[in-house]
Amino acid sequence: MRSLLTLAWSSLGSRRFVALLTVACIGLGSAMLIVVEQIRTEARESFTRSVSGVDLIVGPRGGSVELLMGVVFRTGTPGKGMTFDSYRQIAGLQGVTWALPLSFGDSHHGYPVMGTEPDYFNYFRYGRSQPLAFAAGNPFTDVFDAVIGAEVADKLGYQLNQQIVLEHGLKASMYAAHGHEDKPFQIVGILQRTGTAIDRTVHVSLAGIQAMHADWEDGRPPEAFERLSAEEARLLVEAPERISAMLVALDQRAAALFMQARLGNWPAEPLSAVMPGPALLELWQIVGVAEDVLRGMSWCVITVVLAGMLTVLWSGLEERRHEMAVLRAVGARPRHIFLLIVGEAFLLTLGGLVVGIFFATLTLSALESTLVQQYGLSLSTAFSGRTFLPLFAGLLAAGLLAGLLPAIRCYRRSLSDGLNPNMGG
Repeated sequence: MRSLLTLAWSSLGSRRFVALLTVACIGLGSAMLIVVEQIRTEARESFTRSVSGVDLIVGPRGGSVELLMGVVFRTGTPGKGMTFDSYRQIAGLQGVTWALPLSFGDSHHGYPVMGTEPDYFNYFRYGRSQPLAFAAGNPFTDVFDAVIGAEVADKLGYQLNQQIVLEHGLKASMYAAHGHEDKPFQIVGILQRTGTAIDRTVHVSLAGIQAMHADWEDGRPPEAFERLSAEEARLLVEAPERISAMLVALDQRAAALFMQARLGNWPAEPLSAVMPGPALLELWQIVGVAEDVLRGMSWCVITVVLAGMLTVLWSGLEERRHEMAVLRAVGARPRHIFLLIVGEAFLLTLGGLVVGIFFATLTLSALESTLVQQYGLSLSTAFSGRTFLPLFAGLLAAGLLAGLLPAIRCYRRSLSDGLNPNMGG
């Protein structure tokens, strides 16, 4: 078998231009399929492990997916928010184990800033109920303390005790370029990597959010002569009027539906209470159609490419009739000819798959920053064996099937047909 593959390699080398073109086409088609599958797999795993132990996400009235994406995946702000009074009342309800306020709306070099309480680092869980752990430092204690995620630290090269300046608003905000230079924060903690949106988040206290905007009015920055220093702003810190949303954990998970209905009819203001699990299922239903379309398009591209390889192998047989006849004359049996053609198809497909993995890795690396910033999706270029081994095996099998027809045709040819090209095959 090894000798046949060597012979197939030499045969392809004599037709290297056509072979390289075929490999490139297979590579582009397989790269498209790999990229779609990797994004789909990573998105599901990333979203699934992003929050654990939270029974309800409470925020302003609106869609459950919008609230989930804003709070858990940091892809914007969840509407106009809710009053802090409602947060305190809900946190004090019977059956509530713990509640955490969340405040969004600021950023740092494109990374979202989240205001919360120190208990966030004790209560919040991700993955399979894994607690947050610190790679260095501790939770914030001072008004102008900050705890950063692993990706923020790695990408921006930050270390403990370094001062950073936060920007007002998100990327699309009219004041996104307005920095709070007069009120810098000091990094007191760096979280270990979680593979979730936490890695790309700057965590500060609610008091820090209030102090940053102590001299702002109606969402507008102060004039130069109206600015307050950090120490002056610190003295004006009080409980916020509004927060973006809150996380709620209940004593009994079975009570989530009852609590969801109760908060959905909250008398003080219109609120939505979302259970993360059903909201994720709703999200999958929304994106599932797009997933199926992209996967279908990818397989159509692969089918067209393999059909092109079949055409190349088939049309080349007429030019290779004498070659096959010589091989038969020196002792090659029909099955050897058959395996030679199948071996060529295998090598072309394998080469295309290797090129496809290379192209896919480059594409995923190029897309990573965009997907992280826009959708909170951190991609890995390490392909899961459980997911991709069947895919790779399927592509190789499809390539072998594409080589069967020309191989069968060669198998049926006789020695006299090879020596006499005028005879039909």
